[in-house]
Amino acid sequence: MTTTQPTTHQGLSFLKGHGTENDFVIVPDADGRIELSAAAVARLCDRRAGIGGDGLLRVVRSEAHPEAAGMAGEAEWFMDYRNSDGSIAEMCGNGVRVFARYLQRAGLTGPGDLAVATRAGVRRVHIAKTDADGTLGGITVGMGAAALPAGEVTVTVDGRSWLASNVNMGNPHAVAFVGSLDDAGNLYTAPTVTPAAAYPTGVNVEFVVDRGERHVAMRVHERGSGETRSCGTGACAVMVAAARRDGADPAITGRPVTYTVDVPGGRLVITERADGEIEMTGPAVIVAEGTIDREWLDAPSA
Repeated sequence: MTTTQPTTHQGLSFLKGHGTENDFVIVPDADGRIELSAAAVARLCDRRAGIGGDGLLRVVRSEAHPEAAGMAGEAEWFMDYRNSDGSIAEMCGNGVRVFARYLQRAGLTGPGDLAVATRAGVRRVHIAKTDADGTLGGITVGMGAAALPAGEVTVTVDGRSWLASNVNMGNPHAVAFVGSLDDAGNLYTAPTVTPAAAYPTGVNVEFVVDRGERHVAMRVHERGSGETRSCGTGACAVMVAAARRDGADPAITGRPVTYTVDVPGGRLVITERADGEIEMTGPAVIVAEGTIDREWLDAPSA
């Protein structure tokens, strides 16, 4: 009798992590050999038919990626970030923390300072030491300086409109201060933002309420992903918008300003320094790792 051996298919290694419940599929690809189409990324991020995530982080050596080779002298690793629909994004603040945590877990870096290349430039990261009880230390990311493009923008949901602050953190944001976070609606679809010309590549929209002195809470619709439990660049944009609304500008006073920003998935602490650099501190956790069936990933979409 002839025994037929089962067919095996080479798998694709992955991990799953989150920062304040903004979750990501992580694909290690040090040599830049894996090609992931937009459809494949969307498949992996699908919460019912795939692994599930707000986005995907491909971990590539900067020298191995054409978009990052020019940054290789400053940062060994490049964060190739994709939204959950497969579209490419410039930057993700929570993603950088999770990216750094992966490098630490993989033994590619340790506690201390680290540089990460992104499409928005090199970001400086500090990984705090693990506490004596084994609790992972927080991760601080230098998010760069905010830009505040001139001109008013308006955010509209269910027929109600609010003036919003146009803040760019390497990616675009419209920040609206509202009376209640329920004013954001269900956020299944993107809020309307006008004028459309202000955001030619789309925009992340934050809805913000006050919780106390230099303490706010937010909900966010991320372009290409819908509502997420957290958005790091969005929290930074919110902090800058709140500080300017409150009359605080470190570039003028010479003193740093810190705000606590609550997101549905947790809490972030954001500081703007006198030199304009914005620092974000928060948690990052790796929760799982495994292998993706390559046959499933490569199969035509239904």
